[in-house]
Amino acid sequence: MRTEKEKMIAGDLYLSGNDVELNAGLSRARSLLYKFNQSPPNDEGLRYGIIKELFGKSPELFLVEPPFKCDHGFNISVGDYFFANFDCTMLDVAPITIGDRVYLGPKVGLYTANHPIDKDIRHEFYEFGSPITIGDDVWLGANTVVTPGVTIGSNVVIGSGSVVTKDIPDNVIAVGNPCKVLRPITSEDKAYWQARKEAYQAELCQDNVIE
Repeated sequence: MRTEKEKMIAGDLYLSGNDVELNAGLSRARSLLYKFNQSPPNDEGLRYGIIKELFGKSPELFLVEPPFKCDHGFNISVGDYFFANFDCTMLDVAPITIGDRVYLGPKVGLYTANHPIDKDIRHEFYEFGSPITIGDDVWLGANTVVTPGVTIGSNVVIGSGSVVTKDIPDNVIAVGNPCKVLRPITSEDKAYWQARKEAYQAELCQDNVIE
């Protein structure tokens, strides 16, 4: 017979209330998060080590700003150069898989946890989860909410305050509640931002000459 943890990871109904294994995992995560969120501002090494211990998979280069909250931690996998700004929450009863170079703005919420629609089953405290997957080169603006079961493609920008309830394809800007594709990301976007970068570098070179 499967454990409640195995049922949870599989996305099936599970009961966590009196399960020793799940509660031990929750307690471990809360202890680590308490240390992380109470750490001195300049102790980046301590926070780095805690996230390495907490997450199921993490790269060598990443930054998570406190405060940060999650359920278990082991269900979270992040890619290279991951960044989460202040007040990020991840409910990871199902896997949260994040690609490379993904930036999360302040107060972003990634929520895999779900409850039955039927009130009687819900009141018996059954839960289930559905995974969230985010591709490479994604920026989620502040206060974005991603709901259970959503996949966001690569090279995507999600506008601040969006509620993402359905999958988002590659190479688009999407925004709104519910979040919808606004337009594709184009070569004109790349040219515009390349020009701004070149202007910045030109000014920097000029300042260095003056000095």
